[in-house]
Amino acid sequence: MGAGHAHQLYRPGDSPVHRLPPHCKLAATLAFVIVVVSTPREAMWAFGLYAVLLGAVAAVARIPVGLLLKRLLIEVPFVAFAVLMPFVAEGERVEVLGLSLSVSGLWGAWNVLAKGTLGVAASVLLASTTELRALLLGLERLKLPPLLVQIATFMIRYGDVITDELRRMSIARRSRGFEARGIRHWGVLAKTAGALFIRSYERGERVYLAMVSRGYTGSMPVIDDVAATRTQWAYAAVLPVTALAVCLMGWTL
Repeated sequence: MGAGHAHQLYRPGDSPVHRLPPHCKLAATLAFVIVVVSTPREAMWAFGLYAVLLGAVAAVARIPVGLLLKRLLIEVPFVAFAVLMPFVAEGERVEVLGLSLSVSGLWGAWNVLAKGTLGVAASVLLASTTELRALLLGLERLKLPPLLVQIATFMIRYGDVITDELRRMSIARRSRGFEARGIRHWGVLAKTAGALFIRSYERGERVYLAMVSRGYTGSMPVIDDVAATRTQWAYAAVLPVTALAVCLMGWTL
């Protein structure tokens, strides 16, 4: 996979959660999200228990609550969409604080907020306790097509490179007195985007030729792949199995 860089989402640590193999954590997170999505929206208490489970994982992983809440801000656009649902949905209406809201819209907003927040929180915990390179190795260990893993690897690795290239181009424009103030400057920004695309394409060609000259044949070598033990799988399964029990109670009660 190449030399990895510690991503800003990763929080170094030596907790039991950090030490679990990445493919165990990936499988557990995916199973947990599936269980949450499968829970009936009327079982509000179940979502509270899911939040408690994630809080327990965060405590074991020593992830500060403030950091977790800060990273949950990424779902703000979905929150805005959910807030609008009671106003635009059709069907039975109910008066809330003088506002006429749709009952189905209220349930839909709650469904999006509860399940979306729990899913994002689980993903944040996964990213905070697993290095980015380890996540990619975990995907490969879970038999994700190698080509998709390689695409994700290069996308993440060279996303920072392209961002730096764009920053240097921005500095070059400002050093020449350019400042985008209106629609008449869109042409310059469009030329910048075109130049960035060409430079990225040429860089990709050079990287590919360098890899081929070093023996690349379509797959990347895995140098530190470690199989998980049954005990590690059992530890990882605690979260989704407990969540599954809550989900089953939500359907039966």
